[in-house]
Amino acid sequence: MANSASGMAVHDECKLKFLELKAKRNHRFIVFKIDERIQQVMVEKLGSPDETYEDFTNSLPANECRYAVYDFDFTTDENCQKSKIFFIAWSPDTSRVRSKMLYASSKDRFKRELDGIQVELQATDPSEMSMDIIKGRAL
Repeated sequence: MANSASGMAVHDECKLKFLELKAKRNHRFIVFKIDERIQQVMVEKLGSPDETYEDFTNSLPANECRYAVYDFDFTTDENCQKSKIFFIAWSPDTSRVRSKMLYASSKDRFKRELDGIQVELQATDPSEMSMDIIKGRAL
């Protein structure tokens, strides 16, 4: 189903893999890429449950935009195990202007397709999504 604002379709696999992450917890993260040729958001990479946050950040390209979802496990001050699903809009300063505009204009519609996102982050540089920031936003 294409979006009239950006003309962007969302591949069914995006929703399917997100549901697996949310319900079955069989992915730690998912990196999504817009295929500009066919105007569709696709799954680019799935992170296994044992991968770290560093593995996740290393899978984001330095000069290209991506959407990503990260399942962050943490322990509260009351010693409760919790998890929050982060949506990260990765838009590095060094990426193409056209790409930044495409990702920005498609973001809200794509995010609506993924039911269960709890925290959203916009990052143009790795420091804007450091582990300290993730922890701070999760609590």
